[in-house]
Amino acid sequence: MMCTCITFRANEFYFGRNLDLDVSFGEKVAVTPRNYPFHFRYLPDLSEHYAMIGMANVTKNYPLYAEAANEKGVCIAGLNFPGNACYQDFKRGKINIASYELIPWLLGKSKSADEAAQMLREANITGDAFTEQMPPAPLHWMLADQASCYVVEAVEEGVKIYPNPIGVLTNNPPFPFHLDYIRNFLHLSPETPENHFAKRLESAGFQGKWRLTPYGEGMGAIGLPGDVSPASRFVRASFLKWNSVCGEDAEAEISQFFHILDGVSMVRGSVQTEEGKYETTIYTCCIRPREGIYYYKTYDDSQICGVDLFQEDINGRTLSVYEVKRRQRVIWQNGGNKRNEG
Repeated sequence: MMCTCITFRANEFYFGRNLDLDVSFGEKVAVTPRNYPFHFRYLPDLSEHYAMIGMANVTKNYPLYAEAANEKGVCIAGLNFPGNACYQDFKRGKINIASYELIPWLLGKSKSADEAAQMLREANITGDAFTEQMPPAPLHWMLADQASCYVVEAVEEGVKIYPNPIGVLTNNPPFPFHLDYIRNFLHLSPETPENHFAKRLESAGFQGKWRLTPYGEGMGAIGLPGDVSPASRFVRASFLKWNSVCGEDAEAEISQFFHILDGVSMVRGSVQTEEGKYETTIYTCCIRPREGIYYYKTYDDSQICGVDLFQEDINGRTLSVYEVKRRQRVIWQNGGNKRNEG
């Protein structure tokens, strides 16, 4: 599983991700109301908490969130981190939380990303499985709200919490590598490049048609990685995000968010796993925390769908679960759909 997660700020703050996988994990949009009881392995039950919305596998009526946001605007997503993620055994004197419990625990209790990060400083993330058939996934997490962004990594040394000034996360290697690696691309620009290659050629009389000038647009970003490895996706998503320009209304901002993540999405057949399967971006989501809206589209349906947290009974005790749309819908403008009738 490979994924890309970003934050984005225009007039409002947005959070979302591509989830790249070779098979569906039974994902559904799940709304957890304030009084749904969360049962934890080592902590007291959380029977009252902030409401939350996100994409989850719902097993035994328990939302195993891949990413989610709470009613206060705190957002978190788990991304694959194999070979580096290291969960611990139970430790006395620490707040012990299983990896699959981390998202509901943080979102259920925190009013801000800073508050959630402070909770994590006392945490010990354990490797307990949800069930024998569902072992813990090796993950690291991006945690954010409109004011702060962090990366959380459970490694052999313990829980590491890094401020994330870029607002992007992919997969391996650990986050400090990505912050160093991106320095290799400081020369890239969306602007038309100037000739720094051989300025003395012009002074030597190479003018007119011999002058060294760009032959097309976009040449300022030559060298931007085009592959879908985690390090390359981190750089490309950062470049697209930080050079993004969009319209001023909410629809334009949401559309722009999806376009940024389209720039790091996986086309079926372009990434083959060791098992001979193909990873694709099975869904892309965009969360608008202030409004409590979860937008998404899937690989097989590019129509953007939305679920509104605040249209639910957020004071209830029962999960609301929505099936993910997977069949491409075409909006015909001239009655072309009639060719499939009769």
